[in-house]
Amino acid sequence: MPLPVPVPPEGVDPAWLPEQAFRPLGTRRVLIRGSGPLVDTVHGEVAAACERFGGRVDRDASPEPFDLSLELTGTDAAEAFTFERGAGRTTVTASGPSGLLYGLFHVVRLGEAAFRGEHRRERHSPALTLRMLDHWDNVAVHPVMGQVERGYAGGSLFWADGRARGDLERVRAYGRLLAACGINAVAVNNVNVHATEAHLLTDRIGEVADIAGALRPYGIRTHLSVTFAAPMVLGGLATADPLDEGVREWWAGATAQVYEAIPDFGGYVVKADSEGQPGPFAYGRSHADGANMLAAALAPHGGTVHWRAFVYDHRQDWRDRTTDRARAAYDHFVPLDGEFAPNAVLQVKHGPMDFQVREPVSPLIGAMPHTRLAVELQATQEYTGQQRHVCWLGPMWSEVLRLRPEEGASVGELARGGLVAVSNVGDDPFWTGHPLAQANLYTFGGLAWSPQADPGQLLDEWVGLTYPGASTGLWEALRKVLSGSWRTYEKYTAPLGVGFMVQPGHHYGPSVDGYEYSPWGTYHFADRDGVGVDRSAATGTGYAGQYTKAWAEVYESPETCPDELLLFFHHVPYGHELKSGKTVIQHIYDTHFEGVAEVEAAMEVWNSLAGLVDPARHARVAERYAEQLRSAREWRDQINSYFFRKSGVPDAAGRVIH
Repeated sequence: MPLPVPVPPEGVDPAWLPEQAFRPLGTRRVLIRGSGPLVDTVHGEVAAACERFGGRVDRDASPEPFDLSLELTGTDAAEAFTFERGAGRTTVTASGPSGLLYGLFHVVRLGEAAFRGEHRRERHSPALTLRMLDHWDNVAVHPVMGQVERGYAGGSLFWADGRARGDLERVRAYGRLLAACGINAVAVNNVNVHATEAHLLTDRIGEVADIAGALRPYGIRTHLSVTFAAPMVLGGLATADPLDEGVREWWAGATAQVYEAIPDFGGYVVKADSEGQPGPFAYGRSHADGANMLAAALAPHGGTVHWRAFVYDHRQDWRDRTTDRARAAYDHFVPLDGEFAPNAVLQVKHGPMDFQVREPVSPLIGAMPHTRLAVELQATQEYTGQQRHVCWLGPMWSEVLRLRPEEGASVGELARGGLVAVSNVGDDPFWTGHPLAQANLYTFGGLAWSPQADPGQLLDEWVGLTYPGASTGLWEALRKVLSGSWRTYEKYTAPLGVGFMVQPGHHYGPSVDGYEYSPWGTYHFADRDGVGVDRSAATGTGYAGQYTKAWAEVYESPETCPDELLLFFHHVPYGHELKSGKTVIQHIYDTHFEGVAEVEAAMEVWNSLAGLVDPARHARVAERYAEQLRSAREWRDQINSYFFRKSGVPDAAGRVIH
């Protein structure tokens, strides 16, 4: 039987799955061969499209000729599919039901092109087995962190009033959106596991099972963030020592009960010994000891533990320039290479600090060949405008994934444990708060499927699906406001890779010295003579030396370091000449004026689209652009004023600096 297609509540934006995107499919005669729950999902999608647009769908056999055949040829777990067209027929085949589902959405992406001309047989297979979103959602509204920590799209999709949402239809619609862009796993709660969330592992696992049931029809496996101290918090044990036999038995028993409730459960996500979260250091144990304990509990059931490498001293003395937060993950984990269990994945942030608008790739990614690594990105725009600013992150993520930390292997190839992003979705009618931030979620899915994919092509796919039938003018306008938006944001915020300079706590808006004298290790060291952090091996913290020889040599000297990362690696005079020929101080002035001008221009483009875009969507984006422009001007004036007063160097162009 076909499963009904989940319809979001009235007023919820369809994102990249509007009805019109299914018209080319829904006007055809379609044959579906195969059986099983995911094939039922495929059947439901096709049946709904045909009912809307006049086509026809048959199951397993048909005496009539047909335009599209969706054929399941096996029962394995493979996610690959083949696509071809010949003799007037389009054929999708897959040996696993997930592959058939992805093949269906490939046809939807192609639209009419899927039914024209001839297409040679081509095979599509995900480069990464795990393509995951981590939700930082709290079950109970936290007094400081709210419903969704670092979330900028309303409340949680999963939790409300301290319980799982009773109506899970929108959760199922969310699973549909994710499957349509290739995502196959979701962690449903915050990595900072508070008292209420801890109970999801045991007496409240039924609520997690309900969510898993809503996501399962679209091939999404559910994961859970757990506290390392669960044996004490939930089990009444006196210790959480990972080598204690009683602790190991407790985890084995608790995990078995999880799999009784959720047979296809994906595994655990753990933040330990980080920013106040409990971990193995309290018992003199290593992080490999901690991860392997959980891996052992999960192994009999086919589960995986994702152990986050975000471990550093957040009580640093700002006067101590020898301690460097950027070094921490490498220093903690490289000595443990080869000690992690096969089903333990070390989840590494793509940069060494914290999802800044510009960071070097973490040296940890190329330094642990005997450990399964997952690379973690941040789709929620904590430091890139918080979904109040347009900031399409596809180009940044692509640069990260294509970089080769070691000879012959890119970051995307080294991410054998998968690609993970902190979700940017909430219960907002537009899913991501800012309608254009949907492009980040779609692009993440595409890059997780194929890290070498062209982000511009993924943006085109998103535009084509979200705005089916868009005129050439609308298409070009959307590309114009999105394609350069990351670099625009970089221009009017923190310059040359220096990072942070944000308001403490909530991280929105400028505060140049907001973290400068704090314990968090996020310094820029600006003084009257210059700015930047000396991370060279010769005179600084030695961080540059954590890279392989070729990259260490590039980053070691201001003369060879890329300009966009100069202040991350070096403290230089304001008069230091960049490769562009400008001085550092003039670059700061120019880019901040340019960034504001680019926001003004993008806002004008968007305003010109009134009448071409759904009115509610247009109004929301226009409202966000007004805020972005206000904020960009604030960033420009505060940054330029700060560095003018520090350096005493006037703007060569004679512009007003307050």
